[in-house]
Amino acid sequence: MIPAFAANSPFKFMKASDFDFDLPDELIAQQPLAERRASRLLFLDPLTRQIEDAHFAALGDFLEPGDLLVFNDTRVFPARLYGRKHSGGKVEVLVERLVDDRRVKAHLRASKAPKPGTPLTLEGGIECVMSARDGDLFVLDLADGQPGKWLEWLQQHGHMPLPPYIERPDSEQDRERYQTVFAQRTGAVAAPTAGLHFDEALIEALGDQGIATAFVTLHVGAGTFQPVRGEELSEHVMHAEQVEVPADTAARIAATREQGGRVVAVGTTVVRSLESAAAEAGSVLQAWRGDTRLFITPGYRFRVVDALITNFHLPRSTLLMLVSAFAGREFMLEAYAHAVQERYRFFSYGDAMFIRNRIDP
Repeated sequence: MIPAFAANSPFKFMKASDFDFDLPDELIAQQPLAERRASRLLFLDPLTRQIEDAHFAALGDFLEPGDLLVFNDTRVFPARLYGRKHSGGKVEVLVERLVDDRRVKAHLRASKAPKPGTPLTLEGGIECVMSARDGDLFVLDLADGQPGKWLEWLQQHGHMPLPPYIERPDSEQDRERYQTVFAQRTGAVAAPTAGLHFDEALIEALGDQGIATAFVTLHVGAGTFQPVRGEELSEHVMHAEQVEVPADTAARIAATREQGGRVVAVGTTVVRSLESAAAEAGSVLQAWRGDTRLFITPGYRFRVVDALITNFHLPRSTLLMLVSAFAGREFMLEAYAHAVQERYRFFSYGDAMFIRNRIDP
C-alpha cells in the first residue's frame, strides 16, 4: 500500500485553512448542462501565470499532437439505498466497496449505529445483516435465504450517489450524466468528474488531431468529498481506494515520453493512480494494482503527470491541495478567485480547468 505522505514533505508546516476560499452557493452546479462539452474551460499556465477563459469544446487548442490523455474508466454504480432496522429505525446505506457478491462495506446513517448481528430491510425487499465494523465502515452481508447478488440489487433498486452539495434527489438523467462515456469497470461511488466533459465526438476529434488516449482505473470512494476537518494536515487520514494501472498504459506513457509528448491526466484520480504506481515502482512506471492512500500536497515532486484537466474542488479538500501542489497554492487560489468573479460553475456538474504545465518544488 502506498504511504499517505512522504516523511520529509513540507505539508507538515501547512494548515487546512491555507486552502480555504469563499464560494457563493449559487455557483455550485445542481444540474448537468444539456451537452457534455458545453462547459467552460479555465486555461492556466503556472509557469507564466497566464489565466484565460475558454470553452471545453476548444480543448484541442491547448493540446498538441503527441500528447497522451489518460482517463479513469471506473463506472459509478447506484450505491445508495434507504431502509429500516427491524426495530423500525430508518437507515441510509452508501456502499463504499463491493467485497464480493454477498458482502459490501458501506457508510451507514441512522439515529443509533446498529450493532453486529442487526438485520436490516432495504429498498426492494433486500434483507441483510450488519455483521461487523471496519473502521468507520459497516460490513453488510446478504441474509441467508436472500437470493441474488449485491450489485444486481443495487442496479435495480439503488440511487445514484450524488455528492452532498447537490441538494436534490437523484433522477433517471443522473444514471447517464453522472457517468463518463468511457466508463467500463464498475466500482466507484463518485464519478471522476473531469471526464464528464468528454463525449465520443470530442474524443474522436482529438484522436484525429494526433492526441492519444490511455486508461487507468481508480474506484472513487465517498471519502473524496471529505474535507480536512482539523488544521493539521498530518492528522488527516485518506480513505483507501482501489487502483489499477495496466501494462499497456505504462507502455504508452513511456512511448509518449520518448517522443517528447506530455502525459495529460484527466482528473485528480488519474494523477493519484499514476503517481501511486510510480511510487511503488521506484523508477520506471510499471503496471500496478493495489490500494492507495496517497495524499498529494504542496512540496510533492510529480514523477509522471505533466498537465492536468480537472474540475473545481471544495474548500479545504485534499483535491484542492493536490492541484495546489501541481500549480502552486497562491496561483491556484488566484485562479479560483477569477473563476468566482467570472461566475464559473463549481464541483461535479460544473466547469473545468486545464493546467498546461506543472511546477516542480
